[in-house]
Amino acid sequence: MAMVSLRGLFFIITLFLGSFYGSVFMLGPVLPLMLLSPAWYRWITDRIVATWLTLPVALLELVFGVKVVITGDGFVPGERSVIIMNHRTRLDWMFLWCCLLRFSYLRLEKICLKAALKVVPGFGWAMQMASFIFIHRRWEDDRTHMTNMLQYFCHIREPVQLLLFPEGTDLTDNTRAKSDEFAERNGLPKYEFVLHPRTTGFTFIVDTLRKGNNLDAVHDITVAYPQNIPQTERHLVLGQFPREIHFHVQRYPVSSLPRSTAQLQSWCQERWAEKEQRLRDFYQAVPRAFDAPEARVPPCKSELRVTLIKAASLLYWSSFIALSCVGLWLWVPLRIFFLLMVIFFLGLQRLMGGIEMMELACHRHWNSLSSKEGRSDETEWRLLSTADSSNQNLRFSTHQSKRQCHHSSNTCMEGR
Repeated sequence: MAMVSLRGLFFIITLFLGSFYGSVFMLGPVLPLMLLSPAWYRWITDRIVATWLTLPVALLELVFGVKVVITGDGFVPGERSVIIMNHRTRLDWMFLWCCLLRFSYLRLEKICLKAALKVVPGFGWAMQMASFIFIHRRWEDDRTHMTNMLQYFCHIREPVQLLLFPEGTDLTDNTRAKSDEFAERNGLPKYEFVLHPRTTGFTFIVDTLRKGNNLDAVHDITVAYPQNIPQTERHLVLGQFPREIHFHVQRYPVSSLPRSTAQLQSWCQERWAEKEQRLRDFYQAVPRAFDAPEARVPPCKSELRVTLIKAASLLYWSSFIALSCVGLWLWVPLRIFFLLMVIFFLGLQRLMGGIEMMELACHRHWNSLSSKEGRSDETEWRLLSTADSSNQNLRFSTHQSKRQCHHSSNTCMEGR
C-alpha cells in the first residue's frame, strides 16, 4: 500500500489553506465593489488572485526542486490569447503557471474547467472569484454561459489569456481507448500520446473573442513530463512530484488563423497531429527535450526576478496562513466575519450558482442602466432639437407675417 508523503501533505494543505483563507480574508472584503463597478472589481480581484497563483510555483520549484524547461516561441507579455494544451494529467493547468510566471502575467489567466470543481471549499471559491469558466460538458448548456462570460470579458476590455483543453479530459488508458474508438468511427489515426481534440468549444471561443476584438493570438502548448507523472491530486499526496516539466510554445497571431469554422476545426486537428509526433520524438530522445538547448527561448523576466517573486510568495503566504490561524483562534470578530463569509459562499452557490454568476448579474444591471440613460439622453436631445426647430419655425413664421403685413400696408399707402 502506498504511503502518504509528508511533503505531499504539506503541499496540498498549504495550497488549500492559502485558497481558503485568501478567499475569505483577501477577496471577501472586495466583494461589495462588485455591486458598484464589476469592471473595477474584476481589475482588483485578478491581481489578488495572481498572488496566490505564484504559491504553487514557489512550492514546486523552491521546496520540491522541480525543473522547468520552456522552448519555442514564448509569449508577448500582456497579450490577449487562447491557450490550447494537451491534457496529460489532471494537474496540467497548475503546472502551466510555472511557464506563465516567466513569460506573461498570471493575472490574465482564465481557465475552462469542470463545473464540479466550483463547489470545492477554498479552491472552488477562489476560482469563482477569478471568473474561471465552468462547463458541464454539455454544449447545449455550456454555450449560453460561455457566451455570457466571453462577452463580459470583451465588454469590460480586461485582457485575458484563456486556457482550454480541447481533449476534454486527461490522458489515461480508459480515455485513450475512447479516443481510439472515435478515431475508428471517423477514419482517423490512433494516437498514443494525445487524445483526439473536441473542436466545437475551441472554434466558438476563438470566433467570439475575435468578433469582440479581444484576441491577439493563439498559443499552442505541448507539455511533457520525463519522469514521475502525477496523474491526479492523489499522486501529489503520495509525494510523486515531477522532476522536470517541459513546455513547448507555438504562437499563432490571430491574423494567421482561418476565418471559417470548418477550417479552424481542421487547423486545431492539425496541431494535435503535430503534438503526437512531437511527443513521440520527445519520449524517444536521449536526453529528452523538445528542442536543442540553444533553441530555448529566454523568458521575459530574469531568473533573479522570478526567484525573488517565488521567495516573496513563500514568505507572504506562510505568514498570511499563520496569522489567519492565530487570528481565528484569538479574535472573536474575525471568527464572526469568517463564519459569515463561509455562509455567504455556500448560500450564493445554492441561490445563484456561484460568485461569477452574481458578477455577471451585476454587469447586466449596470449595462442596462447605461443603455437606458443613453436612450434617455438621446430622446432628450431629440426633444430639445425638435423644440428648438419648432421655435425657429415659429420665429421665422412670425417674422414672415410681419413682413407680409408691412408689405400690405405699403401697398395700401401707395394705392392711396
